[in-house]
This record gives sequence, C-alpha cells and structure tokens, in this order.
Amino acid sequence: MRASHGQDKAGPHPARYWLVLVVFLILVVVLLWKEHQAHLIGALPWVLILVLCPLMHVFMHGGHSTHRNQDKDD
Repeated sequence: MRASHGQDKAGPHPARYWLVLVVFLILVVVLLWKEHQAHLIGALPWVLILVLCPLMHVFMHGGHSTHRNQDKDD
C-alpha cells in the first residue's frame, strides 16, 4: 500500500529549507564582513568603551547604593 500524502513530508519546513537558509545566512555574513571590515574594525574601540563604561560603574563604584548610605550616616 502507498503511504498517505501527509506522511511523506518532514513537517512544514523540510531539511532542504533549513540548509538553504543556513547557506544564505552564511553568504550574507561573509559578504557584509568583506564589504564593511574597515568600518567595523574602526568602530571596535568605541564599542568596547560603550560596553566597559557601565560595567566599570557597576563593579568599581558599587552602583549608586553607596551614595544613599553616606547620606543616611550624616
């Protein structure tokens, strides 16, 4: 007997769909990297500064909780 039409498929998105999608995304990332490599590398120090400033504020100053504790002691 033949299998019914609904059992032949592997779901709404077959494996071929995912393979094409992954290959397309890899191609997009590689082409964007090649075209904008100088801009991205040039912006890297600024991105690091923007990420490190809030982290330094939280971990080195202890947040804003120390300011409130000093006001209560006075």
